[in-house]
Amino acid sequence: MNLSTKKITTVGMLCAMAVVVNLLIRFPIVPSVSFLNYDPKDIVIVIGGFIYGPAVCFIMSAITSILEVMFRGGTILDVLMNMISTCTFAVTAAYFYKKNHTKKGAIIGLVLGIVACAISMLIWNYVVDPIYFQMPRDAVVAMLPAILLFNILKCGMNTGVTIFLYKPIVNVLRRTNLVEQSEGKQSASKDMFILGAFIIISVIFLILGFQGII
Repeated sequence: MNLSTKKITTVGMLCAMAVVVNLLIRFPIVPSVSFLNYDPKDIVIVIGGFIYGPAVCFIMSAITSILEVMFRGGTILDVLMNMISTCTFAVTAAYFYKKNHTKKGAIIGLVLGIVACAISMLIWNYVVDPIYFQMPRDAVVAMLPAILLFNILKCGMNTGVTIFLYKPIVNVLRRTNLVEQSEGKQSASKDMFILGAFIIISVIFLILGFQGII
């Protein structure tokens, strides 16, 4: 299996994984904007971008957004909003990591992805929601703080899980010869697992708090 075939195969597998986890895991996290649901597909897309670069994030985002609409139903606006949300988070993170190929670069890239996604989705929800939901713009403006919170929590959770799972997934792909040793190269360390776990637990507690469970 040559390098290009391996890459296509791996990206195809990651796209399939992203679609499956998106179909299986989907739930609201901020009650006041319950129409917005958490989904974990960005984790897989970021991992693909960390391995192959930001262009792959864009391709995976397009494929998974189209497939999601095919499975769940929706419109071209759903595809557009999905792609913008995923790309601003995943492409930003992957681009920074490509330029700074270290643990610190990965973490900074993910943080920048959170900021980029949160800001872009504020703007796009302000523009699109009155059209999509047929509601007054004033009502959308009133929801913007909750929309901001939703995207920060969603991207925060995806950041934690990405940090926690990136190395184990890459190691599996290397052992199956789907990824070259030079791709996705980053030494494993206990501190990255601890950081990922800490972020995941922190976001879970925040979500449970906003849901009124704790």
